[in-house]
Amino acid sequence: MASERTRQMKPAAEHARAFTPAYRHIVDTVSDRIACGLYEPGSRLPSESKFCTEFGVSPMTLRRALAILAEKGLITTEKGRGTFVRPVDLGTSPFRLEGLDGGWPAESTEVRLLAASTARADGRVACRLALDEGDRVVCLKRLILKNGEPAMYHVEYVVFDARRPLVESQLQLTPLQGLLETAGGHRFPRGRVTLRALSLSPEDAKVLEEPGGAPALCLEHVFEDTDRRPVSWGWFLLRAHLFQLRAHLGPE
Repeated sequence: MASERTRQMKPAAEHARAFTPAYRHIVDTVSDRIACGLYEPGSRLPSESKFCTEFGVSPMTLRRALAILAEKGLITTEKGRGTFVRPVDLGTSPFRLEGLDGGWPAESTEVRLLAASTARADGRVACRLALDEGDRVVCLKRLILKNGEPAMYHVEYVVFDARRPLVESQLQLTPLQGLLETAGGHRFPRGRVTLRALSLSPEDAKVLEEPGGAPALCLEHVFEDTDRRPVSWGWFLLRAHLFQLRAHLGPE
């Protein structure tokens, strides 16, 4: 019975492989070789001509596969030297901030607007937004709750522009995903984000219902318009126990 089942499965597997694009087969094969240590970190890969011969493909198909492997961070090409397996580098590894990845059901979260007002930019705000001190800005403060408990405190300064319906749209934000999408750059094409650890000030700790000096993560953001002019500066204060950074090292 088992042998009969095996005979039935084998043609199906061969049929699936027959429809796998050649470049994808190369990507999968080289990834597997890196994962099992056949191609060690820092080692030089076979030449393009050897790979083309092995896989029976054109140079164009091979280069497409190598480009995908490079995008995945598995290999790197050095002009005049060849292509090498990229060593695992913790310092340049992309980390994912778990907790801001859409994992919160809408029914369990609430975005609460605490304050919305116009103000005159002080030195710090003016510097971040490339303004003159005293220029008008809009200050928004929001509290994000999960299951009724404070999770994030968001403070944002936006360049005042009567031609933009920006403030009105921000006042209507209630779901978390809507807030993260706008703060994540959907309304602005460019930006910079910095993550650091800090201790909460007494005022911020009170908003998040934490003791003064409690640890937190600060996700600071500056977003720009198409002319690279700063439009928004602000930060999320994240309760430390609700969020963590995670990265995958090496081939998946």
